[in-house]
Amino acid sequence: MTKPKIGLLLGTRGMVMRAQREGTPYSADGMLALAERAEAAGLDSVWVGDSLVSKPRLEPVTAMSAIAARTSRVRIGTAVLLPAIRPPVPLAHSIATADIVSGGRIVIGAGVGGAFNDDQRSDWIAAGVEPEKRAGRFSETVRLMKRLWTEDNVSFEGKHFSFEELTLDPKPVQPGGVPLLLATHYRTGSEAQVRRAARHGDGIIGITDSPVQYAETIGKVDLARAEEGRDKEPFQYAYYLTVNLGADRQASEAEAHDFLINYYKVAHWGSSWGPWGTPGEVAERIREFADAGADTVIVRFASWDQPGQWERFEQDVWPAFA
Repeated sequence: MTKPKIGLLLGTRGMVMRAQREGTPYSADGMLALAERAEAAGLDSVWVGDSLVSKPRLEPVTAMSAIAARTSRVRIGTAVLLPAIRPPVPLAHSIATADIVSGGRIVIGAGVGGAFNDDQRSDWIAAGVEPEKRAGRFSETVRLMKRLWTEDNVSFEGKHFSFEELTLDPKPVQPGGVPLLLATHYRTGSEAQVRRAARHGDGIIGITDSPVQYAETIGKVDLARAEEGRDKEPFQYAYYLTVNLGADRQASEAEAHDFLINYYKVAHWGSSWGPWGTPGEVAERIREFADAGADTVIVRFASWDQPGQWERFEQDVWPAFA
């Protein structure tokens, strides 16, 4: 097994949930301190999530810029951003600015986003976006941002956005623009999703697959990349792993369930997330995804006690991958 890079999800949603639960003021101090601790320990990256009104949290591009000001080495990413909920040109500008602030450390995991129930649809409605148009907006936004980050005088004619002779400055620090890892899944994916990643992505990010399914997803994307003539270009493979660390598996599962029900309001994850249990089990699952092809595994703690989970992870799991 080639050791994967390890990233840490900084719980901007969990931060809001805990403050609301305890009746305390919102504060980003815990998020920023955990980012510093992850960098000091030697992790590769830290990540933040995205949603609007359905799952309240810190706005992700702003949060990434704050993290950039408190760190100097770690990559800083989104897992995952919902680009289609935003106008593409201001979003491209914000991400480029964050890349400059960070010295070229931003990476964007991005997905279409769900609209399968009233709660999910509320994000799109609040943003003035028709939920049914989110996939088309997403594809055009990805294409447009990549061009704005690398070209001047961009003309673009799509179903959702049209521009003539548009130049966006300043451009990102990273040559070729900020990497875009497009959400691509075995269980909920489609041929369009695979083709989009192969044609326009700088990598993929998964969240719901088993290791076997993730390997199959990689195989599909790699085949499509070859068909697009992009199989020789650099490409990243990330997986977002949700865990809870504890000596008592039953207690770990109970806490994870409580946290995630408060997070999503519905138990949609089934058996696809976890493990909930010992550090050895978590380390083994990371190895399984690395063997499946993941070069980066992003770890999210399904727990109200993020610092406590981090301490267990740093002591008992991280040394195997350092």
